[in-house]
Amino acid sequence: MFKKLLVIATMSMGLSAMAADELDIQALGGHDPVAYQTEGKAIRGDGFILSKHNGLTYLFTSKDHKATFDKSPEKYVPQFGGWCAFGMSVGKKFHADPEAFVVHEGKLYVNVNQDILKKFKAELTGNIKKADSNWPKLREKEESSL
Repeated sequence: MFKKLLVIATMSMGLSAMAADELDIQALGGHDPVAYQTEGKAIRGDGFILSKHNGLTYLFTSKDHKATFDKSPEKYVPQFGGWCAFGMSVGKKFHADPEAFVVHEGKLYVNVNQDILKKFKAELTGNIKKADSNWPKLREKEESSL
């Protein structure tokens, strides 16, 4: 009996590892993109409920969130490819903290940390305009080249 339990446990761990290995790049650090708008907070998704969009893998807290995302992913993906929105406003690409975010006019903006988020929000409209202007020029550039 113990051997059967050990085999089942080992198989379960192997499946979990396999599911994680199959993920390309986890967008938003594995946080559910729909939850930002429906729950107003960053919530980690389940590694077994996922969708791929534009080469990134998004995790969800529920099948309902996955279905919502799949219907219109552009409504839920972070702006600027998930790069720091304030960084984009100053012409730089910085990795963002998925918990340093703001949803404005139905769009998700993530930032490098809480302090930068405060700066971004202090002049939100202006920073979004600058970031929108910079994004087409920076989209394909490597972060190390900026």
